[in-house]
Amino acid sequence: MQNQKERAPASSGVSSGLDSSGLSQQALSVRPYQHIAVVGGGAWGTALAVVAARAGRDVRLWMRNAEQAAEMAETRTNKRYLGELPLPRGIRPMTDLAEALDGVEAVLLVTPSVTIREMAGRIGELAAPGVPIFVCAKGIEAGSGLLMSAVVEEAAPGRAIGTVTGPTFATETAAGHPTAVTVACTSGAQTPHHSRAAVRMALALTTGSFRPYVSDDMAGVEVGGAVKNVIAIACGILAGAGFGDNSRAAIITRGLDEMKELAVRLGGRRETVTGLGGLGDLILTCSSRQSRNFSYGFQRGQGIGDDAVFDGRPVVVEGRHNAVTVTDLARKLGLEMPICEMVRAITADGQPIAIAFANYWAGPIRGEPRALDMEFDHPAVEAVTRHFEDKFQ
Repeated sequence: MQNQKERAPASSGVSSGLDSSGLSQQALSVRPYQHIAVVGGGAWGTALAVVAARAGRDVRLWMRNAEQAAEMAETRTNKRYLGELPLPRGIRPMTDLAEALDGVEAVLLVTPSVTIREMAGRIGELAAPGVPIFVCAKGIEAGSGLLMSAVVEEAAPGRAIGTVTGPTFATETAAGHPTAVTVACTSGAQTPHHSRAAVRMALALTTGSFRPYVSDDMAGVEVGGAVKNVIAIACGILAGAGFGDNSRAAIITRGLDEMKELAVRLGGRRETVTGLGGLGDLILTCSSRQSRNFSYGFQRGQGIGDDAVFDGRPVVVEGRHNAVTVTDLARKLGLEMPICEMVRAITADGQPIAIAFANYWAGPIRGEPRALDMEFDHPAVEAVTRHFEDKFQ
């Protein structure tokens, strides 16, 4: 990849060494991964497989369900997750993990966060030494308080560990809507750009519609991915109750501040959280019913009980799990994350929504930014309580 000193003038075009895809000849000298295994055949795993195949890569897609894999091989669709969208021929669905990992150069691990430790251990045993694992699940492990990359590092030691994250809905990505992501990796932070696994994966996934950016701040991008689901539930609740854009903007902005503080405590950078893997993902997840977390919150805000959301179907809502693991970690670190605590009180502790929101909204008045060290009691606590009780009856 070119740095600013090496970048060709904008007016130079193809004559400066840019090919028709827009990649410089220097970037093309960095060899992208050609043989990639995607472990996990859900919506996002299949979408990433589609992207890689469109980029010309050889893609093996490992799936737990043999019937689903056989159907995909026959129909070239993943009807359960992506409907009738035709899948590229370069994707080979399979259920034998050893076969899926044989000879690959990199692995995209796209299973639910609660399965990451198990799957990373299996990959570590089966994949060739040196094959990096890009974990694409978002969250913090219960009990250990570890980010997903740290879980993979424990389960499959000695490998480069990365992630692909950002503001993405799987259906739009697979359909070819212009999409930007961050590809981050822990390896090679002190080495030239061309030797980083993140750059190789970024180049391997670049297509006409899919644009990666590269980062070496795994903590920053992972915290964004873990916390944004929790904030999305809060935004969904407000929207479901009939509150408008003012309310959502406030929760997004203050939620972003909580993300920044946690990222810094874990060794990340605040500016990373304002990028695609943080703010970008946060805005998307907090603004659309396509998000399971926002949709869950929306239904709760409408007065639907926890057991009745999604018509009682067992839909995975990562933010409910994340609300507990994020706040457990924050408490351990002595960090205040009031929005995440509010969501935890509602989803895990069974606190009435009106009380939880009133407690948050009537919290002490503080300075913004935090460097303005000031705090005083809210002067209208009773009015706040009445306001939310009237709305969430």
